[in-house]
Amino acid sequence: MCGIIGATGDHDALEIVLEGLARLEYRGYDSAGVALITEEGIWRERSAHGTTSVAELVKLAESAPAVRRTGIGHTRWATHGHPTAGNAHPHLDCTGHLALVHNGIIENHTELAAALVARGHVLTSETDTEVVAHLIEEEIDGGLGLAEALRAALKAVRGAFSLAAVHRDEPTLIVAARRVSPLVVGLCEDETLLASDIPALLGRTRRVVTLDDDQLAELTPGHLRITTLDGDEVAVVERTVDWDLEAAEKEGYPDFMSKEIREQPHAVADTLLDRQAPDGTLVLDEVRLSDQSLREADKVFIVACGSSYHAAMVAKYAIERWTRLPTEVDIASEFRYRDPVLDERTLAVGVSQSGETVDTIQAMREARRWGAKVLVVSNVVDSSMAREADGVLYTRAGPEVGVAATKTYVAQIVALELVALKLAQLRGTLPPEEISALLGQLQTLPGLLERTLERSDAVDAVAGALHGARDFFFLGRNVGFPVALEGALKLKELSYLRAEGYPGGELKHGPIALIEPGTVVVAVATRNRLSEKMLSNIAEVKSRGATIVVVASDGDDATAAVADHVLWVPEVEPLLSPIIDAVPLQFLAYRLARLAGYDVDRPRNLAKTVTVE
Repeated sequence: MCGIIGATGDHDALEIVLEGLARLEYRGYDSAGVALITEEGIWRERSAHGTTSVAELVKLAESAPAVRRTGIGHTRWATHGHPTAGNAHPHLDCTGHLALVHNGIIENHTELAAALVARGHVLTSETDTEVVAHLIEEEIDGGLGLAEALRAALKAVRGAFSLAAVHRDEPTLIVAARRVSPLVVGLCEDETLLASDIPALLGRTRRVVTLDDDQLAELTPGHLRITTLDGDEVAVVERTVDWDLEAAEKEGYPDFMSKEIREQPHAVADTLLDRQAPDGTLVLDEVRLSDQSLREADKVFIVACGSSYHAAMVAKYAIERWTRLPTEVDIASEFRYRDPVLDERTLAVGVSQSGETVDTIQAMREARRWGAKVLVVSNVVDSSMAREADGVLYTRAGPEVGVAATKTYVAQIVALELVALKLAQLRGTLPPEEISALLGQLQTLPGLLERTLERSDAVDAVAGALHGARDFFFLGRNVGFPVALEGALKLKELSYLRAEGYPGGELKHGPIALIEPGTVVVAVATRNRLSEKMLSNIAEVKSRGATIVVVASDGDDATAAVADHVLWVPEVEPLLSPIIDAVPLQFLAYRLARLAGYDVDRPRNLAKTVTVE
């Protein structure tokens, strides 16, 4: 959560920072701010206007000095302190000569703040961040330069952070450091850029360097130096990003979410590309695990959050069916606090769109501590999780700017089912011809998704009929259950409606007490071996006055007959059906949100990447 951008060089730093902040708003939009090094010293402006904070900041920046070669900016998702201009970043020290931005949480900020106040510092915000600015101030007062002052100050800090600082007396320098929260440096001939996420750099450079935990970067125009927090020099490892600016912009769509929903066929096709070697073996992206170690795994843990958790639930069905390996799915924020039972024969799979989700990172570290082999599914090359894992499978969905996951979610399911087939191949639990047949069916998914997307007008009509309803229950059985959870999550995220997901058979164990006329029940009822039982569950809620919406396989007239509204989808192998079935539920949530007048790209209180526990 929160976004950082910085620039130093020959170009207008303010223009670069404001442009980067606009691309980073999906990381948090409670407030935004910018600080520049000018001939007069530090110039700063901040705005706390919710989803229009960056737009307001652009207006405020019209009064900025003409010369601005170095600057930092921040868009905030509030943790400590209300989302006000006074709590917005950048924060200054007592002298007003230093400005600092920060993502993450300083866990010992209360004790640090008390000590700083006792030593005469004046804190002007409610944030945990401001204490770091004053710690650096003290080190500079003791004679250190900005880089060494930051290094010294961080020795007193506990918690997760990515931060950047500038100082009036070193006008071409930005110093930055990270622990857990991501930071990326962009390299150009005459300028050096800093960001918390790659989209902020697109259009300026494709040359990037990713900082690792406990590294400190010194950025000057066209140059980068990296050291550890202990001061040891670190080699700069540069790579080229294959995303382009066009992929991170709306391209004529009214919002990013509608664009990204319609990009799902390409996301799935690219994730499937070149996954089978000429000899028939399945290929992951980066594997530092031997086939033998994967073959010897006797248990799988999948750990994730949010939509990624729902993708992981789908994968559990596939792994257990195709490999006969017992598989557990855990919410990452709970995993390491419940004493999980795993060892060197456990395969732990972490799933995260960004590869920077702090709960999932910590869960993966806990799994490694117990000796487990770690595999990661991520959409971002060289993310923190990818670098720490024993193996990686990238989803290749391209940048996803909308906060609510769409194309990354379906790509994650595809990637995890590839992992399941890889394990089945290594363990010999499926014959080669069946694996080939399943791969063939996976290859049909982009076309089936295209056909599903063509039916968006029908979903719009259903949404229009449901507009004004307040209570939604989503039901599913088997692989339909995680689809129901995902459909409910999308509706909550975007439309702020009460939406709950349940296994179809569980509703009568309590929640059915809430069913009454006016309640909407959305049933994921595509054909599978539990279709008849699902029809019984639908009948139970229909008899109590619920309005019934079903997601049904083409031609399934029996299911359509019990519904008030039908969302038709092409039929596919049941274990692959969640990839198709999710699409009309995405459209339904999207359209209900738009009918209510909500910003679908920036749902309230949410951010794209969660980098705080």
